[in-house]
Amino acid sequence: MQKYTFSQAGEAEDLIRKLADRHLGEQDVEAEVRQILEAVQNQKDVFLIEKIRQFDCSDFNVPLRVGEAEIQQGAAQVSPEDMEIIAEAARNIRSFHEAQLEKSWFQTREDGSILGQKVSAVKRAGLYVPGGKGGNTPLISSLLMQAIPAQVAGVKEIAVVSPPRENGMLNPYLLAAAYLLDITEVYRVGGPWAVGALAYGTESIKPVDVITGPGNQYVTMAKKLVQGKVGIDMLAGPSEILVLADDSAMPDYIAADMLSQAEHDSLASSVCITTSSYLADKIIECAEKRLAMLPRAEIARNSLENFGAVIVVPSMQVGVEIANRIAPEHMQLMVQDPWSYVPLIDNVGALFLGVWSPEPVGDYFAGPNHVLPTQGTARYASALSVHTFCKKTSIIASSQKFTRAKASAIARLARMEGLEAHAQSVEARKLN
Repeated sequence: MQKYTFSQAGEAEDLIRKLADRHLGEQDVEAEVRQILEAVQNQKDVFLIEKIRQFDCSDFNVPLRVGEAEIQQGAAQVSPEDMEIIAEAARNIRSFHEAQLEKSWFQTREDGSILGQKVSAVKRAGLYVPGGKGGNTPLISSLLMQAIPAQVAGVKEIAVVSPPRENGMLNPYLLAAAYLLDITEVYRVGGPWAVGALAYGTESIKPVDVITGPGNQYVTMAKKLVQGKVGIDMLAGPSEILVLADDSAMPDYIAADMLSQAEHDSLASSVCITTSSYLADKIIECAEKRLAMLPRAEIARNSLENFGAVIVVPSMQVGVEIANRIAPEHMQLMVQDPWSYVPLIDNVGALFLGVWSPEPVGDYFAGPNHVLPTQGTARYASALSVHTFCKKTSIIASSQKFTRAKASAIARLARMEGLEAHAQSVEARKLN
């Protein structure tokens, strides 16, 4: 892991650019993904099954849709203790997202006009849940974090897609999460062809209105290419964490937290910004010790070597400026008075305050969503939320008094734009 010393924020520009430009290979796969999406539209289920046999299960011969009995059987394989942990996480996530609900609203003007906004859920959502390595690292939390906001929003139909294991089945823990959430529409298919199926529909899978969920560069490119046909949550890149620490922070905690993101994949980014050179050295030392204990040590080591950094700055003011320029997915404030920094942090997907708020608390259990903007997009983007699954419709009920009184002004504006028919539309109401 590299150690840097910057006296002012501008000196960090090359590093900031390197972190933002971590290459996912999207452009390299665009042509291939376009062909895949075209094949899904033309061949539908036949193509999905061909790809499942090629990448996931060579002798796949079960229905694409997981039956309700199979979902129940999967849930039955999970211990009551584990089911309760999943259920408690779900309750926390639901409680947080219920606070995000917006209401429709209306305003009445003195002339009798009524204006407003109707908030409603999309009818149908498609959730992409990565299967992990061979289905052996099921992303339970990814299903919870997508499905619960959709349910809170009021989405009536929720379709889940996830790649099958070698035996053609889905991991029991994913099925258990679906069972707890009362989700019955689950398909054993992943990859960019699954995104295409959700966008365009096949014999087995009805098209959806919104597609959410993380994935590799092929899945990300598929979401990018179908955007417009359907809505999407975001184009998420590799995981990232930034820890802002003063000399009160504990280096072993910081090292552990940085590794929690580094183990995701070799493109993950783990950065600490501190005012203490001594702390910086200790973090690097602790990270090296902890690496030896990790099953995914090789992945984490590659991540730290390529995109890990400990940055020493002369003041927390400079540290905050660099942090805002990086605009990370996750930021931890390991400082004496973290709340005093909250007004200073402008660009971050999720902010974790204090020593007792490591990133995995938010990933799994606290309640806020863990599907977050990455690679600097926190400058303008937000976490997946209830709003991802909602649409807002403007309501205009003008009174006769308003339209007749303002017809000349409206018509004049229309003629400024050279749109005569627009002008005549309102003038017709003025004359009759």
